[in-house]
Amino acid sequence: MAFYDGLFDSLGFRESCDAEKVDGSVNMADLLAKMKGEEVEAPWWDVPFPSLDNLHEACDALPRSRDFTEAVKDGFLAIKDTLKFVLDPLTQPLSWLLDGALYTVSIMPWWVVFIAIVFTAYKVSRSMPITSFVAAAMLWFLYIDYYDSTIQTLAIIFVCTFISVTIGVPIGIAMSRRDWLERLFIPLLDMLQTLPTFVYLIPLIFLFDVTESKLYGIAIILYAIVPVVRLTNLGIRLVDKDVVEAANAYGMTSRQKLFKVEIPLALPNIMAGINQTIMMSLAMVVIASLVSAPGLGVDVLRGIRALEIGPGFVAGFNIVLLAIMLDRVSKAALARINATQDV
Repeated sequence: MAFYDGLFDSLGFRESCDAEKVDGSVNMADLLAKMKGEEVEAPWWDVPFPSLDNLHEACDALPRSRDFTEAVKDGFLAIKDTLKFVLDPLTQPLSWLLDGALYTVSIMPWWVVFIAIVFTAYKVSRSMPITSFVAAAMLWFLYIDYYDSTIQTLAIIFVCTFISVTIGVPIGIAMSRRDWLERLFIPLLDMLQTLPTFVYLIPLIFLFDVTESKLYGIAIILYAIVPVVRLTNLGIRLVDKDVVEAANAYGMTSRQKLFKVEIPLALPNIMAGINQTIMMSLAMVVIASLVSAPGLGVDVLRGIRALEIGPGFVAGFNIVLLAIMLDRVSKAALARINATQDV
């Protein structure tokens, strides 16, 4: 007998409860008790929480928890075709960018890519130790034949970081200018930042084909865009009000204040956001290997599936090495910006 039977009987809802019978499923304890002619009575202190399933046991007219999850699924499937119709053309350029970047790095000679990466590292960091570290890391990837996987991962990170910054910085600027927009975006950013990484993939698998690059590209961008939006908003809001008032006194327009005063002063915070976006892109690109994202994540996944300790461990070490490489270069760029502003 369900715990809440007496409650529904006392409220006079018994006829309504019995009017809508479903499958009449019972648990094993109740079934065995009925076969023995006994009734399962819970002790008085073992009061079950009035959850959907517990209430359904006493009143068949009430939904079960699986009815709730089925309703969520049916609601998503009902709008899936409309979402796909709207999102397909909007996200197709992302597939072109990712496929183009992967194709480009695949046809370029290794030495051209090596020189380009080392030169970029030097131009960004202006540090010989960091440039030497990047060169040594790239030589390591080449030496152990993980160059192709590494360069694919780098290509995806560069594309997704570029798009995240291109979209995220204007959103952060808009949030800093309008409080109502900040109040609107903060809950969304909180959700994107706390949502488990695997959950990003669930709706995307139903919306896009697993072979489409935009499937994992959208997941990476949604996961990685949050820091650059938050820190851009924070950086511009932290600009000294006296400096802004001085700019107003000189008769600067809003555009001039933004590009000549606020963004330069907020650049350290923006660069810190870009650094975190790069790191989060790398974290998500490994998870995205579950939905056909190429790169080092595939090697890790293969090691897990086939229980190959060596290849999986080496691939994981290479991801760590790549993360350190990207982190050191981006932090060196941030240090240069801070040093310039302190002068």
